[in-house]
Amino acid sequence: MASIGFVGTGIMGMPMAMNLLKAGHQLKVWNRTPSKANILKDAGAHVCSELEQVGKEVDFLICMLSDGKTCDEILFKEHGAVSQLKPESTVIVMSSIPVEVAKTQSEKCKERSLRYLDAPVSGGEKGAQNASLAIMVGGELSSFERAENILKAMGRPILVGGAGCGELAKLVNQMIVATTIATVSEGLLLASKAGADPVKLKQALTGGFADSPILQQHGERILTRNFKPGGTAKTQYKDIDTAVNYAKSLELDLPIAQQVSKLFENMLNAGDGELDHSGLIRELERMNHLAL
Repeated sequence: MASIGFVGTGIMGMPMAMNLLKAGHQLKVWNRTPSKANILKDAGAHVCSELEQVGKEVDFLICMLSDGKTCDEILFKEHGAVSQLKPESTVIVMSSIPVEVAKTQSEKCKERSLRYLDAPVSGGEKGAQNASLAIMVGGELSSFERAENILKAMGRPILVGGAGCGELAKLVNQMIVATTIATVSEGLLLASKAGADPVKLKQALTGGFADSPILQQHGERILTRNFKPGGTAKTQYKDIDTAVNYAKSLELDLPIAQQVSKLFENMLNAGDGELDHSGLIRELERMNHLAL
């Protein structure tokens, strides 16, 4: 079994770290608020009080933080998480970060004789809890093969290409998720406004070409008005905005993604950024002057 350092035990990181423990791996964890990692301590992890301790005497370091800037700071600052890693250890960034940031981090790791994988995930809190996450990986094949069993303890890893390609796959994933949430929201809103039972509509669509995990899971959240976050709207906006801007850097025009990005931006401006991304229905209701 492997010795692993794990940075970031939030909504997603906590169950991911727990599944690594269940698989029998030795785990050292660090979180900005140490008390939030106590459940992992009770499960057998060593909770580090100092950031640099999390990379000492481990073969793998997993980072599950909110964005690229935070990952860079925590990993590479003086006395950061990678400062005590031994050569040939593998850094696995499972956060959703810009493609360019992942490529730069890969180069920084090479300069330190470290391996690097960008391995963002999809599946939400439920997927993290059930170890069924889709894990999109960028990096060298040898590094992927070395880390594959560790990643399998958290979900289904697929090597997509070189450094940055995991993040590229995640951008595509987030575009599809965001635009589908928007379409499901519009469909349920139309059905309700026109006099159909949206609950029955969801049942009627089940099994057809319009069916999807988003219709089933987020459609249910919309119908029950359960916007406790599995994935927050602010994170969804960060990702789809990153996708739109990356497309622009390639001189691509993605009009649907741009429009949905604007909807999420408006949702954040209205104060709903901490809600689940299925809460986008509230922005559509605001646009149509309907009671929330």
